[in-house]
Amino acid sequence: MNLNALDLNLVPVLRALLEERNVTRAGRRVGLSQPATSAALSRLRRHFDDELLSRTGNGYRLTPLGTTLLDRVSSAHDVLERLFDTHNRFDPAAADTEFTFTTSDYALAVIGEPLSRTIHAEAPGVRLRFHQITVPAVDDIAATLAGTDGLFMPHGFLADYPAVELYEDRWLCMVAADNATVGERLSQDDLARLPWVVLHHRPTDYTPALRQLTMLGVEPRIEVVVENFQSMPFLVAGTGRIALIQQRLARKIAPAAGVRLLECPFAAVPIKEAMWWHPTHRQDARHRWLREVVARVGAQVNAKGSADE
Repeated sequence: MNLNALDLNLVPVLRALLEERNVTRAGRRVGLSQPATSAALSRLRRHFDDELLSRTGNGYRLTPLGTTLLDRVSSAHDVLERLFDTHNRFDPAAADTEFTFTTSDYALAVIGEPLSRTIHAEAPGVRLRFHQITVPAVDDIAATLAGTDGLFMPHGFLADYPAVELYEDRWLCMVAADNATVGERLSQDDLARLPWVVLHHRPTDYTPALRQLTMLGVEPRIEVVVENFQSMPFLVAGTGRIALIQQRLARKIAPAAGVRLLECPFAAVPIKEAMWWHPTHRQDARHRWLREVVARVGAQVNAKGSADE
């Protein structure tokens, strides 16, 4: 393929057409007239040798190739935006830009407030956008990192990418405050006996501490599967269930949820949270400033947690 022959202006049009599945709405979204959008669709159809959008009644549906392109064009569009938004200089006080993060609800609860407060103080024109991390995002980590400024995730899930170290945390076990079958201390027999609330449902998606538990010969009896950590205390409260929760998050929400926090009866692997980023950002002054702020806020969060213990 000759890249010099490609018209990159077609990328946002392609994305709009595939997402809107309507020529008029797609044109309005990218600032083109209906005839100009139709002409762009014709060019895209010739390039891909495919209809991309096929008419069904009063609307359009995506062809199989159109569906495949829909999964790819948003990432390609984001990469191109970031490529042409790279700068040698960055003045945070005068900046009018947006940073995008992909994060778990846990990391957002711990670092979101101090990070947003610090950025607002130093760069009041900067907007922050936080996306909830998903299993597919972790499975395709290269595409995820290419489409975000930072991915908040602890060590143990990915490697071979640069990261900004943030803070350390540890795992605690959580049971209902009125669970009379559990004393002041948990045993490994308790872990095997009690039903569990866990994050996600595939073995590879378990937290490192839960994977560690299975390596010790304790197979959790899973009763509830959730997509975020903050819902766990409310699904443990008033039941005989048990769950693992990070100490920093537990401090914020467990007191109001009617749960009791106990030390794990095994040496649970500690949490080392980091912000992972794509190497293409390395020389971008805008991103260098962001990494410096994130590192500074992470160090403050880590110091505060150590002082509170």
